[in-house]
Amino acid sequence: MKIDVLTLFPAMFAGPLDESIIQRARDRGVLALGIVNLRDYTHDRHKTVDDRPFGGGPGMLLKPEPLFEAVEQLSGEKTRVILLSPSGRKFDQAIARELAGQEHLLLVCGSYEGFDERIREHLADDELSIGDYVLTNGALPAMVIIDTVTRLLPGVLGDDESASDESFSAGLLEYPQYTRPAEFRGMRVPDVLLSGHHAEIAKWRAEQARARTAAVRPDLIK
Repeated sequence: MKIDVLTLFPAMFAGPLDESIIQRARDRGVLALGIVNLRDYTHDRHKTVDDRPFGGGPGMLLKPEPLFEAVEQLSGEKTRVILLSPSGRKFDQAIARELAGQEHLLLVCGSYEGFDERIREHLADDELSIGDYVLTNGALPAMVIIDTVTRLLPGVLGDDESASDESFSAGLLEYPQYTRPAEFRGMRVPDVLLSGHHAEIAKWRAEQARARTAAVRPDLIK
């Protein structure tokens, strides 16, 4: 998979995307990642990317000219262009699985007060938000999406079943897990997990996942 990120703050991506699972995916050639500075597509001496909104109002909007030029140059026939802004549909594990099946994602980071509406109407295939809150710009949401999607690519995790067993993969939070020792400071691991009875363990895990979800995230229970 190829993921390009169009941003005003490329330095923010140094570090988080150069470690752990994402770096291993890049080293193995599973993920090709490009971080592109939007200002490279401006043509004035000040590298202007924003301007005041027509009709007045606070803040500045990202201008259409550099964004149209950048997206048109970076896109191919199989590119999915995604705007990152608070106005988008809320990103979740189901959307992550959907994106993991794409060949090329172009993530466009919002900044300032948002985008000129023509960008949203004529450039974007989708618009995503990682939550009901406002961030300084779209760099952090882009990193979240890259991390979530990369984990779902075949061969990235040491055990491909890990991705299917995690929270939200089955629509529920993950069941409780334990490791050695079986007893620590008087706290014992549930006997069923030590029984070796796989059917009973699976049943216990399903019950615990549903109980935890009902207690913490009842909105996920259908």
